[in-house]
Amino acid sequence: MRSLVLIAAVALTGCTQSASRYPSLLPRAAESQSLAEPVRPVPVATPDAVLDQRIAELTGQLDSLGDAFNKGAQDAEAKIAVARGLPEGSERWLDAQAALSTLDTLRGPVLTALSDLEGLATERGVAGLPPYPTLDAAVARADALS
Repeated sequence: MRSLVLIAAVALTGCTQSASRYPSLLPRAAESQSLAEPVRPVPVATPDAVLDQRIAELTGQLDSLGDAFNKGAQDAEAKIAVARGLPEGSERWLDAQAALSTLDTLRGPVLTALSDLEGLATERGVAGLPPYPTLDAAVARADALS
């Protein structure tokens, strides 16, 4: 009987209300940890003489191709101005169409040079190398020409 009273007393203490009825609203340790990515230093591209030489070759090609395209564009504009208002199939209209097709032909090598530059940038990315500022500038310039 004595043990029954002791068990009942222990059981009754579990039924009493605690002084703080609700859990604390203070941040827990897991909530105060930051899940933000740490700031990493920006990798600096090391100079590459072979890449610089290839970029110089391609930008040199772009310069000459850009000059040829600009001359072709001026010629085409002049021929289009002469052909404006003339019927389709006339000699001047055909000259203007030929000038436009010449412009399209001159644009092809520019796109090839742009593709080569973008290929170099892609190869660097695949190799896990940081961006190369000279290459990025050359790609932007070639993209503006195309």
